[in-house]
Amino acid sequence: MFLRPIEVQVASTEQDVPVRVFGLGTVEARVTSRIGFKVSGVVVDLRADVGDRVAKGAILARLDDREQSAQVARANAMVEQAEANLQRATASVEKAQANYANAKSINERRQALLLSNNTSIEAAQTARAAQGTALADVSLAQSDVLVAKANIGDAKAQQRLQSTILDFYTLAAPYDATVTARLKELGSALGASDPVFTLIDPKTVWALAYVDESKAGEITVGEPAEIVLRSQPGKRIAGHVARIQPESDRVNEERRVEIAFDTLPAELYLGEQAEAHITTVRLPQALLAPEAAITGLGNNQGTVWTVEDGYLKQRSVRLGHRLLDGRFEITGGVPEHALVVTTLRSGLRVGRAAKVAEGASR
Repeated sequence: MFLRPIEVQVASTEQDVPVRVFGLGTVEARVTSRIGFKVSGVVVDLRADVGDRVAKGAILARLDDREQSAQVARANAMVEQAEANLQRATASVEKAQANYANAKSINERRQALLLSNNTSIEAAQTARAAQGTALADVSLAQSDVLVAKANIGDAKAQQRLQSTILDFYTLAAPYDATVTARLKELGSALGASDPVFTLIDPKTVWALAYVDESKAGEITVGEPAEIVLRSQPGKRIAGHVARIQPESDRVNEERRVEIAFDTLPAELYLGEQAEAHITTVRLPQALLAPEAAITGLGNNQGTVWTVEDGYLKQRSVRLGHRLLDGRFEITGGVPEHALVVTTLRSGLRVGRAAKVAEGASR
């Protein structure tokens, strides 16, 4: 029996072999927002619900704004009053300037008459004092104009403030988004900043995969990947590595890798389990042997059985990449025409005749 050739399966060289790293995680969104009103109030209008796609600027909800609308109306009235006061102050300046011009003319005539002794010194002094008083009235009126202009600025600032606060009673979408949660209903009394909706940016949905640290060092940003969703186990969705988070999970010793979809599927569910298969390198050709066919594994080395000139031998080999299916790339130690045995069985011994099973090469 020991002289009869033993039948073995052997490995064959494969072309274009992808080396992948596996990660398990969930579907997440990079941009997630819990939005609410900046002011307190009662919800009187809700225009969005879970699952809705909303455009940037779309109205999502409103608060009862009657009181604030009254404040805006009051601010508008204050602006009108301030503008009227400015017109009045401007008219007072024109009146004061006219009085000053008249007082100046009278004073000049009185001073001329005094020189010719046609009027009394008292009358001349009275005219001069009247001119000074008229000039002071002009200065006072001009100051009133400055005050009126300042009041207009203050009134308009209050108007803008009250109008801005009124805008806070309307909740709008900050970006093109999908509503993932509605947290309040009509009639709810809200405090400032209480969340009403949870939104996500659908363009930022990706798979957050956890990769063992021993394999994560091979991954770089931009590498191609395939994503398998639990709800679609038979479908591989193309993607790429978008980001490698700088902090690993200290408990599970895993690195967080974010995989972006090249084309977003029509339906995505946050939190759904997702498998990520990241291609780190492609081998133009490779001789691959199953882990079970290699003994003494360690330090990228091991021992395999080979068929050389029809007889069995054992060879120490150098190992390269390990594939997800458990096969190792053999990078050295196998003679050119030797065949590597892929399945260990009883009866293998050095020097025994061997024949390759038909159709058994892999």
